[in-house]
Amino acid sequence: MKVVLFCGGLGTRLREHSDTVPKPLVSVGCRPIVWHLMRYYAHFGHREFILCLGYRGDMIREYFLNYRDELSEDCTLDFGTGTVTLHGTGRNDWQVTLVDTGLHSNIGQRLLRARPHLGNDEMFLANYADGLSDVPIDRQIAEFRRSGALACFVGVRNLQSFHAAQVEGDGRVASMGAMSRQDLWINGGFFVLNRAIFDYIKDGEELVEQPFGRLIAQQALFCFRWEGFWQPMDTFKDKISFDRMEARGDSPWKVWDRQRILSAP
Repeated sequence: MKVVLFCGGLGTRLREHSDTVPKPLVSVGCRPIVWHLMRYYAHFGHREFILCLGYRGDMIREYFLNYRDELSEDCTLDFGTGTVTLHGTGRNDWQVTLVDTGLHSNIGQRLLRARPHLGNDEMFLANYADGLSDVPIDRQIAEFRRSGALACFVGVRNLQSFHAAQVEGDGRVASMGAMSRQDLWINGGFFVLNRAIFDYIKDGEELVEQPFGRLIAQQALFCFRWEGFWQPMDTFKDKISFDRMEARGDSPWKVWDRQRILSAP
């Protein structure tokens, strides 16, 4: 499936970095957070990415136009021949489409502008591109298909204030809004969407407000509940937390590294 990544926000709560670097390029270790997210999706076989650009989109374009796996992978350089040999996972076989979706557009409008690049695909994935998780996206997709719903988000537990959902026993969403009760599931920003979602988005609307409200009224919004690892990068404190996890080798979102770690002597 194609993966739509919303990379255009201002990231005002991450001011220490976002004044000069767009949030998706804020680093976790030696790679930006958007790279970690793309590597996560590629692990599950989803390697076609549509990046919705806005604030400092020029920097994101420059990063991918000059992208080199050698900057983070083990490699051998042959100065005689000028060749570089990668060791381990090898070169990423991603297809990346960079789309200007406006400086001040909301998520719903960015998705509408990305629509022409989705072709006739029945379903696609989407992500806020500012958080990491080890959610099994293949299981999420399978449960979404069985639900018969038109949109699905990953529901996670968190004490902060996000778009929270009250979820029935069968996974159907009963209500959604600015709630903070600990017994509710919040929107973790990992979406599976049927292309019919575009029939529910009107000009100027945000994705998880009016469109999702219409889906709830038709019992067509599904929540995949996940109590594993999920962490957003909203503040500088979050960025430091990610860096410390990366430094000590405790990176639950690196699902692509698990087999290598398990097979290491």
